[in-house]
Amino acid sequence: MSKQLWQPSDARITASLTQQFINGLPKTAGSIPNYDALWNWSVQDKAAFWSAFWEFANIIGERGNLALKNEVDVKNAKFFPNAQLNYAENLLRQKGGDAAVVFHGENGDRLEWSWDELHAQTSRIQQALIKQGIGQGDRVAAFVPNTPYTLAAMLAVTSLGAVWSSCSPDFGYNGVMDRFGQIEPKLLFCADGYFYNGKEFSSVETAQKLGADIPSVQQVIITPYIGTDLSALELGDKCTSLADFTASIEPQEIAFTRVAFNAPLFILFSSGTTGLPKCIIHSVGGTLLQHVKEHQLQGDIRPGDRLMYFTTCGWMMWNWLVSGLASGATLILFDGSPFYPDGNRLADIAQREKVTHFGTSAKYIDACAKGGITPATTHDLSDLRTIFSTGSPLAPEGFEYIYDAWKSDVCLSSIAGGTDIAACFTGGSPISPVYSGQCQKRQLGMDVRVFDDEGRETNGEPGELVCVGPHPSQPIGFFNDPLGEKYHNAYFAKFDNVWHHGDWVEITPEGGVVFFGRSDAVLNPGGVRIGTAEIYRQVERIEQVLEGLVIGQQWDNDVRVVLFVRLRDGVTLDDELATRIRKEIRANATPRHVPAKIIAVADIPRTKSGKITELAVRDVVHGRPVKNTEALANAEALELFKNLPELQD
Repeated sequence: MSKQLWQPSDARITASLTQQFINGLPKTAGSIPNYDALWNWSVQDKAAFWSAFWEFANIIGERGNLALKNEVDVKNAKFFPNAQLNYAENLLRQKGGDAAVVFHGENGDRLEWSWDELHAQTSRIQQALIKQGIGQGDRVAAFVPNTPYTLAAMLAVTSLGAVWSSCSPDFGYNGVMDRFGQIEPKLLFCADGYFYNGKEFSSVETAQKLGADIPSVQQVIITPYIGTDLSALELGDKCTSLADFTASIEPQEIAFTRVAFNAPLFILFSSGTTGLPKCIIHSVGGTLLQHVKEHQLQGDIRPGDRLMYFTTCGWMMWNWLVSGLASGATLILFDGSPFYPDGNRLADIAQREKVTHFGTSAKYIDACAKGGITPATTHDLSDLRTIFSTGSPLAPEGFEYIYDAWKSDVCLSSIAGGTDIAACFTGGSPISPVYSGQCQKRQLGMDVRVFDDEGRETNGEPGELVCVGPHPSQPIGFFNDPLGEKYHNAYFAKFDNVWHHGDWVEITPEGGVVFFGRSDAVLNPGGVRIGTAEIYRQVERIEQVLEGLVIGQQWDNDVRVVLFVRLRDGVTLDDELATRIRKEIRANATPRHVPAKIIAVADIPRTKSGKITELAVRDVVHGRPVKNTEALANAEALELFKNLPELQD
């Protein structure tokens, strides 16, 4: 039995949007006394659930008379096949002088736009896009920091029924080309630069080179951030400033182009550490409906709330964050290092802006715990109702740290899904308890189960996370995959007519979900499968260890567990520390989890979104090439794992 850390009050349950949704359901839904009953109904009668939610959320658009077509064919089922709607129209439903977006830059800048100002900025960019010939289905890319100008550009693009794709400015030239070169955008947005960890970086030269080297790009539009005097630069024919791009254009009412539910909206990219990134196409209706459901029913986000998620524009959580406008929330944006000038930076913003919903990565939470950050004693977070965590499994110690050091009365929702669906399979429930180490619940409308390798459903045992029914946020497919072979092989090849997600999980007696890591990184010593997260949970409890990375090394006709650790400054990996690590793992996991080798390294490679790259390290250790190091934030760290003498015996 897991430790219960939080229980919503009766008053909070009664006031929640989830309970309001339950109260408004038709009698045909039957008795729904709690979240689990609501989940059961939502996956048993998907058409009724998604139709009811469309009405509850007041989605703008024509819904059509059919909610779900071809339900029995999970891959090819279609939600709302006759619907017509526009993503930006739903996000820009509010008007007036209240704040729509508040931006904090690492350098101390603060910029606030009202709903009317966001409309005006979006309108001006939209009109300029129309002059440039941008229309329905055209692709527009952005190499940008997380600023209000990026938000307005995305809204302008999607208001026309065009397709938006973005990555963050810390991607190198090759990393951007690997992504945008595949999708052939007509336009490219770029900021003049960005700040990170106290340093200023210019993006102009990279933007010019991208514009020249991607033949489809007609124009590069440079938005302001670091204060570059663009008039003093030789920008060339393709580059222009946002000010010049929208010069002499006055704001007007935005004309929204409504498109089919399954029309393309976003192109997101897989991390690409095993080859060129996959270009995953997400739909207008699926993205909107899924995000609004997650915000309102799983997160209790409502008009006037203030939503902050620490993310870059290269992570799907940016797309998830900006959809918060559709629920009337004010977006709180931050761009830069969350530890500059110190580890209280995000808590400072949360206090100042009266944030109600704060989101971040599990790695950030772990780093704050290691760094002794205690906002509960230093900040006023009285407005904060919900904390979201994702990116990797949050260890039980991370849960307890939040309740001890951030806020005791808060709904801590560990959410999990991925770029593949631009959404979540598991996550929050504002009307359910929080248990240590668990995602609270399977998300509504997502028929998540756990299968063994033979495709049999397991109960109370770890296995493969699968979704046995269709869901609106399934991608349209992959770009340049005309027959859908790559798409099929990615998600539907392992189990017939079932979405296979690639996570190793277990459904708990409380109805929550525990994640043990990616199933392709699962260790297999002696033929017994164990998840990497089970080892990380023990290792990262040890004060001297900042973080770990574990792989299985092929050795002596078997697999042996190898643990790499990054230690605090001044700490060395001596026999005493190695013994303590092994004892901690043995006592709290199993003897099979105990590493055969423990090796200290100066750095651990990670993707741009902060996820450690077990598979890339495994390839290096086995002498195999890593196909796309551009996907890594610190590719040079891979050199630390080559030809290690400790792994030769």
